[in-house]
Amino acid sequence: MEITLRVDGTRHRLVVDTRTTLLDALRERLGITSAKKGCDHGQCGACTVLLDGRRANSCLALAVAHQDAEIVTAAGLAAGEEPHPLQRAFIAHDAFQCGYCTPGQICSAVGMLEEVRAGWPSAVSDPDADEVVLDEAEIAERMSGNLCRCAAYVNIVPAIAEVAGR
Repeated sequence: MEITLRVDGTRHRLVVDTRTTLLDALRERLGITSAKKGCDHGQCGACTVLLDGRRANSCLALAVAHQDAEIVTAAGLAAGEEPHPLQRAFIAHDAFQCGYCTPGQICSAVGMLEEVRAGWPSAVSDPDADEVVLDEAEIAERMSGNLCRCAAYVNIVPAIAEVAGR
């Protein structure tokens, strides 16, 4: 099937099998490798991208289902040569070791911060609070779908907290 994908601000026309995942279309067909193939089952978050502003596991999304969606990878978050604030915070806080999960972690954090701004609660949010308090437990819960095999969580949470203005 011929489709058009808008990735990091660029339109790409390609022909794909209808069973092709968005992750495979990005990596194998378009050469966009910032989304990583980890578990290929939606359990690790290494493949997280933003689909129309919401975080999603690209290994679970079919490419044909996201024609003309705005797809943003970690590589597309930067403003030209200027890294995104979360990218800068991850560097400043040394929030990565091997770096394999980092693009997915950063995309997930961008999406998570938008969810907080929209007032969406999590499983640990105080249901009686007027707004979500982004403390360590809240950040950890909201980022629980992104695994780091190197256990850099001790630096990931403060990096996200810094950008959140906490």
